[in-house]
Amino acid sequence: MAAFSTIPNLVILAPTCKEEYLNMLDWSVNQKDHPVMIMMPGNAVTSRPADKDYSNINTFKIEQRGEKVAILALGDFYQKGEELAEKIKSELGFATTLINPRFASGVDEQLLSDLMKNHQLVITMEDGILEGGFGQKVAAFYADKDMKVKTYGLKKEFYDRYNPQELLKDLGMTTEQIVADIKNLI
Repeated sequence: MAAFSTIPNLVILAPTCKEEYLNMLDWSVNQKDHPVMIMMPGNAVTSRPADKDYSNINTFKIEQRGEKVAILALGDFYQKGEELAEKIKSELGFATTLINPRFASGVDEQLLSDLMKNHQLVITMEDGILEGGFGQKVAAFYADKDMKVKTYGLKKEFYDRYNPQELLKDLGMTTEQIVADIKNLI
């Protein structure tokens, strides 16, 4: 993603479910303003309602409103974001804000600014390499602001024939490990 996200005018979409993937594909074929790249989902296929129009470029979608912690769970990691939000509610006793970024090539500056009103921590989750990835864009936005950001993603390495659950554990990305990080950060 780091190589492609610097291409001017390119829109990179990251679907979270079957419906979102198909709707993004339809939108990308029918619009003429941007070249579009769609990240292929690799996890289990899930279904849920999805928008049909993605013309408002880099506009993230708030799926659940909460406080203190905002979870930006990109593409395949949206389901992990849902799981994390549920675990935080049961273990820490508050509802988080859960966001489906949808756009991997840019950030929603208005939404990120609004989060500063009642959030202490922004978590980004992605199934790509952190260096040059989505989380780094979000962290760069908050660099000169009073917001803690914790990014979760892959190290810059080649991964071959691995157990996904073991890899997540090795990278500190299990739900339990992230909740432990949150306890230390807020």
